[in-house]
Amino acid sequence: MSVAGIIFSNIHDNNIPELTRNRTMASVPFGCRYRLIDFTLSNMVNSNITNVSVITHYNYQSLMDHIGAGKDWDLARRSGGIKILPPFITAYANNVNSLYTTRLEALKNVNNSISKIPDDYVVLSDCDVICNVDLNDMIKNHIENDADLTIAVKKVKLNKEQAKINVLIDSDENGKIVDVKAYPTSFKGTADINLNIMVVSRKYLQEIVLDSIAHNYTSLTKDVILRNVKRKNYRIYRYDGYFACITSTQDYYKSSMELINDRSIRNQLFGIKDRPVYTKVRNSAPTYYSPDAKVKNSLIADGCEIYGEVENSILFRGTKIGKGTVVKNCILFQDTYTGENVTLNCVIADKNVVIRDNKHLSGDETLPFYLAKGKMI
Repeated sequence: MSVAGIIFSNIHDNNIPELTRNRTMASVPFGCRYRLIDFTLSNMVNSNITNVSVITHYNYQSLMDHIGAGKDWDLARRSGGIKILPPFITAYANNVNSLYTTRLEALKNVNNSISKIPDDYVVLSDCDVICNVDLNDMIKNHIENDADLTIAVKKVKLNKEQAKINVLIDSDENGKIVDVKAYPTSFKGTADINLNIMVVSRKYLQEIVLDSIAHNYTSLTKDVILRNVKRKNYRIYRYDGYFACITSTQDYYKSSMELINDRSIRNQLFGIKDRPVYTKVRNSAPTYYSPDAKVKNSLIADGCEIYGEVENSILFRGTKIGKGTVVKNCILFQDTYTGENVTLNCVIADKNVVIRDNKHLSGDETLPFYLAKGKMI
């Protein structure tokens, strides 16, 4: 038995347009030193999936820079390894060059590549699935139940607003899916939500794609799963660990702050034995803390210089905090520079932002203040 992986890198770009203006969702920085795709890639590598394809569409230069040849994930291999699948590479690509918006459209675009996958099974995953899951156990569950498709789910309590942005899965006592509710507008309560991680045989995946091309299907949930749920053996795999999905800039900020304030979340993501989270290694110098620096309850990457005060914040590599500057409840991306006597509260600063002396910027937890990449203020 061998397993390949397919990752969708652009599906949810519109969720956080500020952060994806110059990059894909997959390469959005997260958690002090990682990119969102690191969690999905690590889940696959830790489960011995070494043939991984990343479907791209646009703005994927930063993703290519981050992944490189895949060496940091042990995917720089002569056979298998990691492949970036550019857009519109087959005859089934959009003939009007419109952007695909669904997973099924993305799969149709790379049908030729799917047909060449030599592995028996395929794991499909979004790039913004922030969790540490044992895919080996999920694949084993899929095979033991002779399933046509297995979907990872998590039981959560939802309000109406949360339900509207999720796909809800109903299953019987044996784990067989009996119904799917796609983005219900009036649901409220506890339900299994789709984590957008699926296991399917390569043969059945290609059958789905070819049938979708023939019938012009566009939605994997509505046109494939719902149409076949009664006659196919679609099953759930229940995941009980920490999971976060970025559906808005506010969600991104909230999930980042949870890493700081909840040790159990950090342990569920980064503390699992034999399932580390890998990322691109940079040999930066250790962070310098001046004698007057004050740092409390924060995540600080290597290569930073701190002369002021940092509290409840996340600082990526190369960030400099000037003398007399106070940074609270902020996320500062790589190479952000703050001058002296600056005050920042609930601010997200993208890469290479410069904030000059004596500036005072503040957002709110529900609406963080965002500074675009390369901005000088």
